[in-house]
Amino acid sequence: MHATYDAVIVGGGHNGLTAAAYLARAGRTVLLLERADHVGGATLSARAFPGVDANVSRYSYLVSLLPRQVRDELGLRVELRRRRISSYTPAGDRGLLVDTADAAATAASFADLGAGSDVGAWRAFGARTGALAARLFPTMTEPLLSAADARRLLDEDDWRDLVERPIGELVDATFSSDLVRGVVLTDALIGTFARAHETGGRPNRCFLYHVIGGGTGDWDVPVGGMGAVAGALEAAARGAGAELVTSAEVVAVDPGTTGDAEVVWTDAGGGEHRVGARHVLAACAPAVLDLLLGRAPDEAPEGAQLKVNMLLTRLPRLRSGIDPRTAFAGTFHVHESATELEIAYQQAAASRIPDVPPVETYCHSLTDDSILGPGLRATGHQTLTAFGLHMPARLFVADPEGSRAAALAATLRSIDSVLAEPLEDCLARDVDGRPCLEVRSPVDLEADVRLPGGHIFHRDLAWPWAERDDEVGTWGVETADRRVLLAGAGARRGGGVSGIPGRAAAMAVLGRA
Repeated sequence: MHATYDAVIVGGGHNGLTAAAYLARAGRTVLLLERADHVGGATLSARAFPGVDANVSRYSYLVSLLPRQVRDELGLRVELRRRRISSYTPAGDRGLLVDTADAAATAASFADLGAGSDVGAWRAFGARTGALAARLFPTMTEPLLSAADARRLLDEDDWRDLVERPIGELVDATFSSDLVRGVVLTDALIGTFARAHETGGRPNRCFLYHVIGGGTGDWDVPVGGMGAVAGALEAAARGAGAELVTSAEVVAVDPGTTGDAEVVWTDAGGGEHRVGARHVLAACAPAVLDLLLGRAPDEAPEGAQLKVNMLLTRLPRLRSGIDPRTAFAGTFHVHESATELEIAYQQAAASRIPDVPPVETYCHSLTDDSILGPGLRATGHQTLTAFGLHMPARLFVADPEGSRAAALAATLRSIDSVLAEPLEDCLARDVDGRPCLEVRSPVDLEADVRLPGGHIFHRDLAWPWAERDDEVGTWGVETADRRVLLAGAGARRGGGVSGIPGRAAAMAVLGRA
């Protein structure tokens, strides 16, 4: 181990691995330190159920924001599969099906729900966000645009509707159906505890990141699970010569105001180590970095979701009678009309677990069954991930165990209300006879993978362009300390599984040379 490295990276999630791969390939000496006994962070696949041959994407689960440019530049062997069914939303004994390959079936589904007048608006809205994605996403791997240049890129209508006005106003003006409005608004609320009509732009920024990925807005399935993405990045970093050390907890960072920075870390046996760094890349949350620098965090992020991983012996039947393999092939929306989203928010804001939690579910194995062992594939087993909205950390702090159980029970009741049979009847059992079900609250996510407040984006998302004159032309990763750079989801243009902040931090280091 060197006494001093060109770059010491704090955190071995996918962004830390991305930064390590880029810098090592450029000939820099790189040391990556990861607290856990493995790399990958929230981009992890694991056998979550004892004795069961299923690799579940434990935390993050779909890919949209990872640029083709990053995959090509690093030679990543990652396969992403597109889903034909965009979404299905049960509504009583019917449902709203969005089939990207059958416009007629989609239109008929809208009409069947009494939302036929929204079909044209739905298509026009999709074309509008698609055009926006094609213009904006390529800038995510370039130095930051000024706000004025971003405004010209978006055009005046998009800037007014998507940046200046609450996103809820645009959705209300565009669609008449409460259900259709809710399906659109979920992109503005996932991972963000907010109201659709909130001023200040938090839901708008969340919406923007959800509709621009890949220049199309599509959310794809990583073949082999999210662990395949982390594995490819790890291979790229190691192959380029980066040193990756696990079970290494960073306990302090000296930013090096007059010389090199210094990073202090402890190993699994409690031994303390110090290493010099010409640059420190914080692939951890900004609040965690503040603590390592001996400073009080600027903000206290709060996540707002419940993550439930399941293995089923079969997909459940639905009240609408639709084939479950169609209903669960895309995003399955449960109680996510605009009205239901608002009611759940109001109840959670009053420190109460929502009576009927809005939920989105996703079945990885319908698109990619390689995450299941041969025996499970032969018997028709399927994975199911449920993501509960409006479950802020504040609901779980006082009584983590009891609140988690209550939130899970409410979430399962919400899902069961649209099914023709209880979901519990479809759950597989592990080797000890327990249901194959794992639930994680924001409090659990903070303990598991150091997400402050369980915030999946590390903190509220920022606009993907400069908001101050001194940011224009930078990479959006700079901090008050010249030798310390953000390289994780909390950077500008962070959030999601993208590698964009890790690449940006590497570009900032290389640009200084």
